[in-house]
Amino acid sequence: MSESATQTAYFAGGCFWGLERYFQNVDGVTDTTVGYAQSRTESPTYEQVCSGETDAAETVKVVFDPDRVTLRTLSLLFLEVIDPFSVDRQGEDRGRQYRTGMWYTDESQRAVYIAALEQLVDRQPQRPAVIVEPLRNFYPAEDRHQDYLLNNPSGYCHVPLAAIANVKNRQKYIEKIWDLTLEQFAVTQLAATERPFVNEYDHEFESGIYVDIVSGQPLFSSRDKFDSGCGWPAFSKPIDAGSLTEHEDHRIPGRDRIEVRTADTQIHLGHVFADGPAERGGLRYCMNSAALRFIPRSRMVEEGYADWIPVVDGTGADGTGADSSR
Repeated sequence: MSESATQTAYFAGGCFWGLERYFQNVDGVTDTTVGYAQSRTESPTYEQVCSGETDAAETVKVVFDPDRVTLRTLSLLFLEVIDPFSVDRQGEDRGRQYRTGMWYTDESQRAVYIAALEQLVDRQPQRPAVIVEPLRNFYPAEDRHQDYLLNNPSGYCHVPLAAIANVKNRQKYIEKIWDLTLEQFAVTQLAATERPFVNEYDHEFESGIYVDIVSGQPLFSSRDKFDSGCGWPAFSKPIDAGSLTEHEDHRIPGRDRIEVRTADTQIHLGHVFADGPAERGGLRYCMNSAALRFIPRSRMVEEGYADWIPVVDGTGADGTGADSSR
């Protein structure tokens, strides 16, 4: 791909070592450079920046292929991996050089950054500390800082290593996630719980499948749904146990629970309890409607789920006639 086909963005998010490593794992990012932006001193050194005399911010220059990753995706990934409300601090690093910012080079970039911040405020009603302003300058940092975590894998990083490892998968869904309703976002991303009895699928017992609201992956069949009286959709089992992951949840004192997430998108679904009907296996997957989308059997072919009709009809997921309710 020619260099003219790429675009460039500049993000300041605390120590540039970890942020650079994070962006290096994004599919579509073709090059990264760490450096100093918005400096009052030409070509500052690391020591000068740390002294505060330059007012420069540690920044990552990100070159990317817009056909593979959008600037909006990069912006949302950035806002997720930093603390966007912290002033002049990220992790254990404090000082003006660690302030957060998205430096734009034209008005189209500015519009993308502002829109991302507006969505952030909708979801977390606080005043962000992320600065959006024109890029005044950018000076590459010393060679010893470039690709630091590639060359020093055990080096300091305020960006969670799990986020670095998962960012390629996260980018596939992030725009869809940030376009969810506020309730859907709170449930799936912040592990909130919707109101009982008045949610969309508590009283839904039509034949069909329930899929991941983000990816569309089939998760539960109406054949395994039952009225538990708890106020939320309840299922005796998932279509495929491998599609879910379980995690200890100790958030409520004196009430330990097992949280259920999807293995792929990692969204929060609800909890699983061992008080379900004994004849169905004894489990109760208590799910939030806001994390699911219901597809009636009558629309499964039209929406591309024809292969999953057997798990709804009870003829077996492999079409052999095996009863999925067993």
